[in-house]
Amino acid sequence: MRALTSVARTFATTAAVAAVASCGGGDDGYGPSAGGSSSGGSGTTLQANFTSIQDIVLTPICTTCHTGAGAPQGLRLDSANSYALLVGIASQEQPALQRVAAGDPNNSYLIKKLEGTAGVGGRMPLGGTPLAQSDIDVIRQWITDGAQPPAGTVTTPVRVTSLSPLPNSTVQTVPTSIMAVLDRALDATSVDATTVLVQRSGGDGTFGDGNEVTITPVSVTVPAGNTKTIVIDISTAPPIEDDYRVTLVGTGATMIRDLGGNALDGEFTGAFPSGNGTQGGNFVAKFTVEGIQATLQSIQDNVFTTICAGCHTGPTSGALPGGMDLTTAAHSAASLINVTSVENGALKRVLPNDADNSYLIKKLEGTAGSQMPLGSQPLSAATIAKIRAWITNGAPQ
Repeated sequence: MRALTSVARTFATTAAVAAVASCGGGDDGYGPSAGGSSSGGSGTTLQANFTSIQDIVLTPICTTCHTGAGAPQGLRLDSANSYALLVGIASQEQPALQRVAAGDPNNSYLIKKLEGTAGVGGRMPLGGTPLAQSDIDVIRQWITDGAQPPAGTVTTPVRVTSLSPLPNSTVQTVPTSIMAVLDRALDATSVDATTVLVQRSGGDGTFGDGNEVTITPVSVTVPAGNTKTIVIDISTAPPIEDDYRVTLVGTGATMIRDLGGNALDGEFTGAFPSGNGTQGGNFVAKFTVEGIQATLQSIQDNVFTTICAGCHTGPTSGALPGGMDLTTAAHSAASLINVTSVENGALKRVLPNDADNSYLIKKLEGTAGSQMPLGSQPLSAATIAKIRAWITNGAPQ
């Protein structure tokens, strides 16, 4: 630890470290400092801790370019993100090396670039005076000591705690929006159409075989008043029955992060919160859109209310068609389940567990007089199969 004794030496220190994380040059996204001002570190003492490196080097020099969604290589070096994007993150030029490998300065790409031993690209600062070895040694010491974060920094990964629609659920229509809830406030600049992906399978129920269809969201936002939530607006997606997959990216140069720069811990094994306790990994969940389900409410919404209730209006009585009330799920249950048919007293309208002997099925399939719905297009075989399945399952309410 020592004071930097001249503006030139201070500039050498700040420019060299900043060059490892600044614009242009093609050197892992690093290049010469943007502007080259030494005012951030003049007359101060560079210490072997990240706060000192941030305050003297990264904030005054590097954030000229490396901030916000447009930061080169996704490398944002403002105080909220720099630590998480340097420590334990693979180099873009040499992915086998980490930019900063905690405890191992000899295998930290940052040090190799500062000392000119990387073997790829130029020594940092690119085109400038190399940093004095005594200054590099201060940074080496910080890495040797474990590359500790600033005091009080939360370093646990951010995790997904809820998704709507629920993973592995089946919904009747394509939702207008998908919402993910995480366990802490998010850096909204890390959440966009590159880190939040929605696809459908292409009709075969599988992903990874090349026929998937990407759904382009209207928007992907983190609401200002609810910064733990991601809202994916897919209101313009066509109403297609299929399997859908949502991916929240936690791997690569661009990934979802919290306000402390911690990356998403994405691995999802079917229980919330997501993750395995370490940063990295994509959160992937699926849901199915299937128009009519083998449930009374789904049949009510898609068949009884929209097709049947125009004639079967109720109140319940022995007079048909109005006397068979199909206007709500409760009324339909009361009018159908274990209720004797008016036309065929030997049969129940719906006999739980026995679709073949349920008069409703016979009327829908046209095997008992006039086929229902009367005077309209018969229901599709797929729709009748769902009603059959509901009855076979015991006609639960």
